[in-house]
Amino acid sequence: MNEEYVKVPKDRLAVLIGKEGNTKEVIEASLNVTLEIDSVDSSIQILDNEATTDPLAVWKGRDIVKAIARGFAPEKALRLKDDGVIVEIIDISGFVGDSKNGLHRMKARLIGQEGKTRRSIEENTGVYISIYGKTISILGTFDEVYDAKKAVMMLLEGKPHSGVYRYLEKIHKERKEQAFQKKRM
Repeated sequence: MNEEYVKVPKDRLAVLIGKEGNTKEVIEASLNVTLEIDSVDSSIQILDNEATTDPLAVWKGRDIVKAIARGFAPEKALRLKDDGVIVEIIDISGFVGDSKNGLHRMKARLIGQEGKTRRSIEENTGVYISIYGKTISILGTFDEVYDAKKAVMMLLEGKPHSGVYRYLEKIHKERKEQAFQKKRM
């Protein structure tokens, strides 16, 4: 029997369960796994069951639970049930230490004025981004996450926004050209 454990922040537990247990049921039904929720310590146990056929179902369930715990809406997190979709979680505090002001400043850099930076990363790479607590999470295909993570790391390292925007525009253009070339073949 395969099993995984995930600790979920208390304020995200209700989102994971969903209205009348709806979200929990959708996760269980889509992967054929069982979620056992301990609401006292906010831990989730993900188990395979007799209906589980995908050998990666428990890991996919773990990733979906982690994504919801890190601030993604369940609809977006459920993309992780598809093969090739991953979530990358980056601890921002590793770049700013324990400084609350530094954390706030870094989150503001990642979001940008009126959400421009976050939106630009999402639109140019095709990922979803969630900034929650001391983390930034990126959800998408491996290539999408790779490109978005590079942009995020540039910002965390203090690179100017203009350089990050140029990088994003360049990779977006390259992706469009690759898609066009594939259609021509």
